[in-house]
Amino acid sequence: MDRARVGVLRDLLAGTGWIERTRDFGRALRRAPHDPGGLLVVGTPTEDPWHVAAHLDEEARWSGLPNLTPVLVRWSPPANAPEHLSIGLTRLEHAQRGETVFVVAPDDPTTALLERLADARKNGATLFALGEDDADLAGLAHETLTVPSNSDIIVPAFDVVSHLVTSAAGEPDARRGGRGFAAFRARLGRALNTLSDD
Repeated sequence: MDRARVGVLRDLLAGTGWIERTRDFGRALRRAPHDPGGLLVVGTPTEDPWHVAAHLDEEARWSGLPNLTPVLVRWSPPANAPEHLSIGLTRLEHAQRGETVFVVAPDDPTTALLERLADARKNGATLFALGEDDADLAGLAHETLTVPSNSDIIVPAFDVVSHLVTSAAGEPDARRGGRGFAAFRARLGRALNTLSDD
């Protein structure tokens, strides 16, 4: 989703609290303690979060933040999958301090995933969870953003929330002063180079 569409979504959701929640969660994910290659993105058995990983990868490139480049962890990668799409659940078994596991769970995270996450946390990994109402997942995670499936308040679709989170993760943080401006300047320079190449 391009920045113009994200801007429209933010305008539509202004005043609901979702802009602030997604921005805080995305910025926390960006600042989580991991080096490049240490941001593991995993979903549920029925949902590989390839779209979230793709958006984070794009944000990492545009923002000049290599630590935001994700490693997509899949439940059942096909035998002929390219290397970056062939990382299975055994990668979670090796998650440790200095790495972040980002769980994207639009449905039941399952006991099998929760057990692996508990082990990763025990080994020192930082856990982030974007999911529906699941008390066990929320209890394991260091940072949680819940998208309730049944609510009386305005709740955007899960995919919309995930787009807002990934976009916020790559945004310059004005509160950090020069570093945010430097990242913005680098993004602007890359955009201008892309336009001049066309």
